[in-house]
Amino acid sequence: MKHSSQPSALSPGTHSITVPHGLARVEQRYHVAGSGPVCVAHSGGPGIGWEYLRMAGLEDHLTMVYVEPVGTGRSGRLPDPREYTVATYAGLLHHLVEHLELPHVTLLGHSHGGFVAQRYALDHPGRLAALVLYDTSPVADGEFWSAAVAGMERFVARHAAGHPEVTDYVAALTTRLDLMTDTGATAVLRQIMPAYVFDYWGREAEFGPARRSLRMYAEPNRGQGAPFDVRADLPAITAPALVLAGQQDFICGPRWARLLAESLPAADLTLLDGTGHLAHVERPARFTTEVLSFLRAHGVLEGGA
Repeated sequence: MKHSSQPSALSPGTHSITVPHGLARVEQRYHVAGSGPVCVAHSGGPGIGWEYLRMAGLEDHLTMVYVEPVGTGRSGRLPDPREYTVATYAGLLHHLVEHLELPHVTLLGHSHGGFVAQRYALDHPGRLAALVLYDTSPVADGEFWSAAVAGMERFVARHAAGHPEVTDYVAALTTRLDLMTDTGATAVLRQIMPAYVFDYWGREAEFGPARRSLRMYAEPNRGQGAPFDVRADLPAITAPALVLAGQQDFICGPRWARLLAESLPAADLTLLDGTGHLAHVERPARFTTEVLSFLRAHGVLEGGA
């Protein structure tokens, strides 16, 4: 494995390593910020630029390692786009954990990144110190996506009178991103971003800049394979897990969070009211408190809960 030119694999800033994928090798970038015990964070999508996941509150207590997923940003691209699967991302994540020389890792996965975190936990159970499954689900099958469309339809019904542009949101949610360019996929993501937070228009001064900075890369949406579903396997994940979701998250909300928590042997469930899919942006202080309290309770951080 080719090591970063940085003096340390965990020094603050941007790092790049080369990791194997089958017979190929691919560039994997990651970003380090903060100090304290290490927490590796995997962003969602697939295909959303990692930057939206910056968690300043956690960086005050933890060394946050943000994965820049392969297929996005300045990380490398897979030779065959059909191989952008959860299993592929879990494998790439393991190479990064090995590079960081972490005998045990605290892993935070958001949305699709939560799929990757679950797959990693199943593939490498002995490497987990703790798991934070944030606005995610143990399954992404037809029923999951039907529920997401229904959730978007309810959002549209609530807001169409005051914001008629939302009438296009259901069509945008179901758009084939795999057939688009990065520019087109980014436009779709920015278009429907208000549905992912609670009270977007009441807090547009806060959320508008975040909306305009989102980036989506189309290629990771070209992955092929069976729909994600680890429901039957979850009891094998015995590491302490925090399942955290927004009460008003239309896509990975309470239904899926409860399913996760009920299936994991050592899970704590936290639902944040007045919160959508982006609690670390919508309610950063509460989000930070919940994560840090969990990590203290399980000995990852010093101090009482």
